[in-house]
Amino acid sequence: MRRKQVLLFLGVTLTSFFLVLGLRLINPEPAQANTKLLVSAAASLKDVMETIKPLYQKSHADVSLTFNFGASGALLQQIEQGAPADVFISAAKRQMDALDQKGALAPGTRSNLANNKLVLIVPKNSKGVTSFNSLQQPEVKRIAVGEPRSVPAGQYAAEVLQKLNLTDAVKPKLVYANNVRQVLSVVESGNADAGLVYLTDAKISNKVKIVAVAADSYHSPIVYPMAALKSSKNTAAAKAFVQYLSSREAKRILQQYGFIVPK
Repeated sequence: MRRKQVLLFLGVTLTSFFLVLGLRLINPEPAQANTKLLVSAAASLKDVMETIKPLYQKSHADVSLTFNFGASGALLQQIEQGAPADVFISAAKRQMDALDQKGALAPGTRSNLANNKLVLIVPKNSKGVTSFNSLQQPEVKRIAVGEPRSVPAGQYAAEVLQKLNLTDAVKPKLVYANNVRQVLSVVESGNADAGLVYLTDAKISNKVKIVAVAADSYHSPIVYPMAALKSSKNTAAAKAFVQYLSSREAKRILQQYGFIVPK
């Protein structure tokens, strides 16, 4: 009797074991992310990168992406002060050049992600501002721009105003933001009569409208350079992500958000 009980117990145990094994073979456990990548990226890339993230992680299940969005100048300062980062994507050449000159970039990884346009925006129901020259009107009290020393969009805005001989007329009206998304927010809320942002920023908002597009000749080329950082502890994964951002899939998503991608 005891022998039959032992055999029955073994039979049930083995059956359970093979049942669990079979279920795992049919529905294997998802791979656990064991490589964490921190990407420091210009604030204007927030929406497109958050769209790219799940697509990339779907095909790279062992990689976990985290983004640190901000003004390119502020991100540069963080990296120079030793803050961890695996990939850097700036909204202007100046910040990337600074790291390149210090030998901080992983060799052979620097390339241009995309280009952009600079536009003049106003609150959705505004009717007073219809062009850059309209900014001189006394009715226009506040014009939001990025801080030129740290925000590339602010640098480009300053160049446009200078090119159009508007600097002196509008300087007392300028209010400075810490990044381009703050400029957008200030105009959306009606706390500024107008603002200068990237085309891609304006396209994601239904609270503003574009009244003018700055000609490319009015400012330095708006380019987004990207590179893996030499200090990264996950250099291979950082390089792979940078390469992916030049893929057909990534370019398609960038174009959907209004970015101009290299051919």
